[in-house]
Amino acid sequence: MSLSIGDLDIDFQLSIFAAILERVPGLVAVRELENGKLIYINDTGIKMLGTDDYPSLELILEQNQIGAVTPSGNRSNTELILKERTLKNIKGETFTGVYEEIFLKHNHKDYCFFRITDILSDRHFKQQLNKELERFGALFDYASIGILVANKQGEIVLINDFALQQFGYERQMLLGKKVEVLIPQRVHHRHLGHRERYNADPQSRPMGIGLDLYAVRRDGTEFPVEISLSHYSNEEGNFVIAYISNITERKKAEERVEKLYNELEEMVEDRTVQLRKALEELEASKEELTIALGKEKELGDLKSRFVSMASHEFRTPLSTILSSAFLVKHYDAEQDQPIRNKHIQRIVNNVSLLTDTLNDFLSVGKIEEGKIQVRSTEFDIEEHFNTIIQEMQGIVKDNQVIKYQHTGDKNLVLDPSLIKHIVMNLLGNAIKFSKSGSLIEIETTKNDGQFRLLVKDDGIGMSEEDQQHLFERFYRGGNVSNIQGTGLGLHIVQRYSAMMNGNISCSSELNKGTIFTIIFPIDNENTSY
Repeated sequence: MSLSIGDLDIDFQLSIFAAILERVPGLVAVRELENGKLIYINDTGIKMLGTDDYPSLELILEQNQIGAVTPSGNRSNTELILKERTLKNIKGETFTGVYEEIFLKHNHKDYCFFRITDILSDRHFKQQLNKELERFGALFDYASIGILVANKQGEIVLINDFALQQFGYERQMLLGKKVEVLIPQRVHHRHLGHRERYNADPQSRPMGIGLDLYAVRRDGTEFPVEISLSHYSNEEGNFVIAYISNITERKKAEERVEKLYNELEEMVEDRTVQLRKALEELEASKEELTIALGKEKELGDLKSRFVSMASHEFRTPLSTILSSAFLVKHYDAEQDQPIRNKHIQRIVNNVSLLTDTLNDFLSVGKIEEGKIQVRSTEFDIEEHFNTIIQEMQGIVKDNQVIKYQHTGDKNLVLDPSLIKHIVMNLLGNAIKFSKSGSLIEIETTKNDGQFRLLVKDDGIGMSEEDQQHLFERFYRGGNVSNIQGTGLGLHIVQRYSAMMNGNISCSSELNKGTIFTIIFPIDNENTSY
């Protein structure tokens, strides 16, 4: 027994027919040949032509000359017409398809049943697609870099053989699994957030810029990786492509380079330290040599100045002593006693001058050798200063007056011997560089915390330039070349003052006099030096 479509109920037949037409690939439609009226078109055809308005559809079919051709008289109504056509839809878009038409009659009317599919083009496209897929398969499966594709949910949908070897898995073990299975557990929580942010704004870029990335194998071991991301979309959704490079060897090479670099840095640092030390030693030697040469030069200068000064300062007193001694022999009569006394006094004065000069030399020598020590003791200021002034009366010029005044407590704890040397030098200079009949003032003041000594004269004074070199050894002002002196007195005063923490200052003007002030700090009479 056989069954045919005709044995079925007509409504059922129509239902089957309608279902087939809707499922048939491509455009399926029926037109009446006499007036070109569109009787039927399926949903696929409406989408292909771009409209569901029947008059518009009829116009498109008419323009493309589809389904409205009068059948040839020598052709059976059921003969199949099959050819490839290029068509345009309502938007003007061009597409190519295979055109099929069948002519049929119903109730004495001619109809054209036609459809448009892309069977031939599809076959060609599939051939091209297969070739491209083969090429893609070769690139994907034989690439020397790990490649995996994940969907928006982070599930692995594709993975190549190289990646499988890297991670130690079989393909079926990973397909459908989350990509986090290949990432160390400690960074899972961060990776989820990174994945969501990437899906929100996908773009081709390296992953984890500036970070050290690690992947984990099936056995749990980790290895450093470098990952680049890309993306694509199709009708199935959005996908991320990850290109994974195992950079273990590169990391090892970098570590070796880093180690060599550190070793080189250490060597450079060691050499730099050695060089710096050598330079410091050289600099120290250079400095010592410079100091030694400076001292040698200074010593040479001092010797030259000493010889020049000594030859001058010793010659005049010695000549005076020699001439006076010679004259004394010739004045042997009793009535010549006044003349003898005059020459004897000249001898005494010049011997004193030589003694002072030699004492200056000895004092400087002792200071340089560190043989001068401060021996502080308590003494009466007024008594001490009056004694010094009395001793200096022998060199006072005619009608010169020394005025002394003290203010404050009379008792002082300092070195009286050094104070005496200071006062004698300052007072001696004031007498020497002042005219006869001039006034020389000495003031001493003691108050809480300090002892102040002032020596003032109205003598020849000093220029500003001379004051710059005032305390240098053997230095003498430009306006005293005709007055005897060693140029050591003020140097000794400055050194003795410094030994007792004193601070000396000078105020002077040419032809108007000079004021020397020395201030010594004291500590309630308990100062110890």
